Amino acid sequence: MTSLAHAALDQLSALLGKRCLTDPDSAQRYGVDWTKVWAPAPSAVVLPETTEEVQQIVEIANEHGLHLVPSGGRTGLSAGAVAANGELVVAFDRMNRVLDFNEYDRSVTVQPGVVTQQLQEFADSKELFYPVDFASAGSSQIGGNINTNAGGIKVIRYGMTRDWITGLKVVTGRGELLDLNKGLIKNATGYDFRHLFIGSEGTLGFVVEAAVKLARRPKDLTALVLGAPGFREVMKVLHAFQKDIDLTAFEFFSDKAMAHVLEHGVAKPFDSDCPFYCLLEFEQLSEHTGERAMEIFEHCVEQGWVLDGVMSQSLGQLEQLWQLRERISESIAPHTPYKNDISVTVSKVPDFVEDVDKVVQDAYPDFEIVWFGHIGDGNMHLNILKPADLPKEDFFRQCGDVSKWVFEIVQKYDGSISAEHGVGMTKKPYLSYSRSEEEIAYMKAVKAVFDPNNVMNPGKLFDV
Repeated sequence: MTSLAHAALDQLSALLGKRCLTDPDSAQRYGVDWTKVWAPAPSAVVLPETTEEVQQIVEIANEHGLHLVPSGGRTGLSAGAVAANGELVVAFDRMNRVLDFNEYDRSVTVQPGVVTQQLQEFADSKELFYPVDFASAGSSQIGGNINTNAGGIKVIRYGMTRDWITGLKVVTGRGELLDLNKGLIKNATGYDFRHLFIGSEGTLGFVVEAAVKLARRPKDLTALVLGAPGFREVMKVLHAFQKDIDLTAFEFFSDKAMAHVLEHGVAKPFDSDCPFYCLLEFEQLSEHTGERAMEIFEHCVEQGWVLDGVMSQSLGQLEQLWQLRERISESIAPHTPYKNDISVTVSKVPDFVEDVDKVVQDAYPDFEIVWFGHIGDGNMHLNILKPADLPKEDFFRQCGDVSKWVFEIVQKYDGSISAEHGVGMTKKPYLSYSRSEEEIAYMKAVKAVFDPNNVMNPGKLFDV
């Protein structure tokens, strides 16, 4: 660990006792996320339990010129929670309580360290539903979800994290506590600062409480996995189903993604091998809905858009089909994937994917490209797998060139270099591909208002 000034360490130790950690093991545990590019090097780790403690930590940071990095479930993929330059890590693991529930408002108030799955299970215990869901739900925390405006597999129906946050309490970089929107559904009283903090990656302040609205639990969920001859056919399938059925999810993955998942023991959905696959889900609220889904499926087969398919007939089969999509990241992890989380408007997806495929394959024909993602909302995950005989350093260097080319294509299609993983340090050099110079200047000006001494997660999003 980088050493911390004695005066600051004494104040933090007096405030937190044994919850101020300076050992190397804590640095390794709390100073990183899922990115592997930067080695953790925090000066210390603190674990507050109350809002008042967070405020005092921020005040100490301002007094001594410390830099603070928030740490949640540490599942981020953009190095937004990496402390690589002697920062003080503020880990929210102990601020993990459900504080309040209101059945009439269908709202729950939670601390930032509540794990996503914990919130989902709490909602289920109240016969309600928290719909923001993704592979890391078992370890990611609500505070981190808010900081990156996390999306996931249900966005086509339910939207992003932003759509479920009705109120926030935040401690700004000045150490001030703001109570934003107070759980209101309607509030037409000027600027809604709540939305500035959602997606801000902890650069303006730290979330210490969140009011989260819940939804009706979906009923009789049914999934179809369909094989398609090409990516454009996948888009035609999406359009055909969306015209008549309210989908709760529409995911896609390539044959290469399927191959890796099958190697990890997931059952093959049908005998046919197809270049692309899509998984769509809907509520089968009546026999008519299921019958209509089969009619659309048969129409897609007749049109040549679908080569084969299967529909779940039970909850167990539904969960089994979802394994085909949800275990992709796990199955490709041993191959050191270089990940890009990008988005364009849905109508531009086929041309965009073709352009990206061509530029990567032309430059690096030995690289295996694995596509999957939330195609229903235009969000694609581009994964480039490291050849076994290529050193990791050389691979990441070459992938840096790939990123520039990919982001140039993103810019061409007016897309986003980060659909749901944030910018952090990994995408900071490329922010201008999605944001204009004027926008970035305003973003820096906003940060200066809430965090004038640049103590809050500096070096993320942009440099000031």
